[in-house]
Amino acid sequence: MVEDASGSEWPGDHAPSVDLRTDVPHSARMYDFYLGGKDNFAADREAAAKVLEIFPDVAPGARANRRFLGRAVRFAAGLGIRQYVDIGTGIPAAGNTHEAAQSVAPESRIVYVDNDPIVLTHARALLSSTPEGRTAYLDADFRDHGRILSAPETAELIDFTQPVALLTVALLHFVPDGDDPGGVLERYKAVMPPRSVMIFSHATTDLVDDSDESQAVVRAYSGAGVGLTPRSRDRVTEFFTGWDLLDPGVVPVTDWRPDGNPDDAALKASQAGAFGGVAIKPA
Repeated sequence: MVEDASGSEWPGDHAPSVDLRTDVPHSARMYDFYLGGKDNFAADREAAAKVLEIFPDVAPGARANRRFLGRAVRFAAGLGIRQYVDIGTGIPAAGNTHEAAQSVAPESRIVYVDNDPIVLTHARALLSSTPEGRTAYLDADFRDHGRILSAPETAELIDFTQPVALLTVALLHFVPDGDDPGGVLERYKAVMPPRSVMIFSHATTDLVDDSDESQAVVRAYSGAGVGLTPRSRDRVTEFFTGWDLLDPGVVPVTDWRPDGNPDDAALKASQAGAFGGVAIKPA
């Protein structure tokens, strides 16, 4: 592990050589396509195009989810949170967690975690910290909580005696019920100290009027080899169990403490397609 001039950590002297499997769609690269990014391949674009044919609002919904992340992180920074664990961060794009957090508190420290090889190849973009702060990147899967919580990158940047912001934004709908996403999430929640913050968003079919359309989207993802499990508002709310949900609760991501952004104001809840919420671990 070496440290660059910004105080950020990079796993080795050079960008890693990895097998991107460009012939197989990946959820992170499809999401990058929805956001208007260029770090995607023909297989990703083909799969995403099939989803867009069924539900064109998935692209503006993805952008709305990204804006939710920014608002929630800046809110957490306003509460005094200075350290963040962002699991399932995705391909670097405008408004990364460290950019939002360090815009409020330059000394903020962020550990990014993702299991998509292409994110690893672009990790330097995630490591462009302010001089006062620090960032690190960990190539790991959400399910491997033991490795993530005990990794040297985590131990070096995160002090679990002080409040932490845990982010699982647009992640758990890619974890099937058989993998017990709630149980895995509880492992992370258990080690967070009091006054920690959880920032969470999740795809849902509750906001979509046409159930056939929703089922077609799920089939499109499954057909591309990407499992998708949208969940209800009640189920999403269960992920916050034991923590104090902040107002306005579990709501469409566009409705979580809106800041007047005209793009959010123009979207209907059905177009957002996802619930978001923020909670604090009680003392």
